[in-house]
Amino acid sequence: MAIAFHRLGIDYILFEAKQIGNEFTKWPPQTHFFSTNEHIALGGVPIQNLNQRSITGEAYLAYLRMVVELFDLNLHTYEPVTKIDPAASGFTLATRHRTGTRTYQAQHVIVASGNMDKPRMLGIPGEELPHVSHYFPGPHAYFRNRLLIVGGKNSAVEAALRCWRAGVTVAHSYRRNDFEWERIKPHLSGDIQDRFRKDEIKLYAPTIPVKITPDYVELASTHDGITPNGTTIKHQCDFVLLATGFTANMSLLQAAGVQLNGALEVPTYHPDTMESNVPGLYIAGTTAGGTQTKTTHYITTSHIHVERIVRAITGQSAGALGTIAPRNNAVTADEVKAN
Repeated sequence: MAIAFHRLGIDYILFEAKQIGNEFTKWPPQTHFFSTNEHIALGGVPIQNLNQRSITGEAYLAYLRMVVELFDLNLHTYEPVTKIDPAASGFTLATRHRTGTRTYQAQHVIVASGNMDKPRMLGIPGEELPHVSHYFPGPHAYFRNRLLIVGGKNSAVEAALRCWRAGVTVAHSYRRNDFEWERIKPHLSGDIQDRFRKDEIKLYAPTIPVKITPDYVELASTHDGITPNGTTIKHQCDFVLLATGFTANMSLLQAAGVQLNGALEVPTYHPDTMESNVPGLYIAGTTAGGTQTKTTHYITTSHIHVERIVRAITGQSAGALGTIAPRNNAVTADEVKAN
């Protein structure tokens, strides 16, 4: 968004609550994107590397810094927006700066705050114990210890495999009878299935954790992936990794008057323009999915949000988006029709 407005000479500010790309700093060391490089490139600036593989989180942070420098973006870091007040002539924004509260006036506001604000908590006894984590620190922390991993998506599977290969005794709890293999990357699915078959990684399925103690985790068998059926197992372990996903914080939008829908708090917006029910306030990126449990909005699918919002605000094209955009940077026929 910032690159597009910069190119068009539109006055803008890009606010970041912490540093640019802060969420990627929470990734374990040397974790590669599941998406290939062309899907995560921004503003038509390609990501090049020597082996053409998907890059790591650390490499993406370097890419983000380069993009900011390349376009000299008007970036305000460590200045979270705390309030968005609609007014007749636009919006008043309040931010929290180390020197105190600051206020800004804006004609339009675009919220692209992501969907990884905090871990998705299970709400079970012992979840707060010091040997329990929702973030994977990398396999070294668990070397020669017993680790129980809870979760069934790519991140949980990758953590299990990396830890097992690093000398960790790994067990895996998943709430369904079997993984949704079509949603697991092929290079991970074949590997983890082989580990399960050989009992090199112990699989407890279908189970959910109902209690965590310093010595063991109590796992309850389920009949629907949610409700315990009365059968429990006490699995002895030293550490617990709850790879149960993350969730967005929709309170800023709600306070601004954006209508949130259903348990997932999906914001109301027009799909052709991304404008919310609050005139002049737009939704971009994974924020459009609310507190999505099954990821339907991610970097790859969000490039086009920029085109829609820029056209709605300026009547012009955003130009180059991700490198998955057409080579002539033109929008598709469907996009022209929609706008």
